[in-house]
Amino acid sequence: MLTSKQRACLRGLASVLEPVVQIGKDGLSENGYEGIRLLLEARELVKIKVLKNCPLDTKEVMSFICQNTGSEPVQQIGAILVVYKKSTKKGFKHIELP
Repeated sequence: MLTSKQRACLRGLASVLEPVVQIGKDGLSENGYEGIRLLLEARELVKIKVLKNCPLDTKEVMSFICQNTGSEPVQQIGAILVVYKKSTKKGFKHIELP
């Protein structure tokens, strides 16, 4: 569980990121979860955009992603979601949290 200070730090880092995943009319599939899981392992912090034609509510998408990838919710503003999960890679430069 992230503290408010850690969440604020991650929000600052995410402000310069572009969304790398878009969730559209097909919603979330197993391949979508696997892609997000791999991105989290490679980047630790991922920004996701939920398109208007997505059949799921943005809050539902956030909870499904966090449950299925083991990540922590950082931020949700409109249709933009930010999630974080510490990478398990050795020799990886991790995001330093306060």
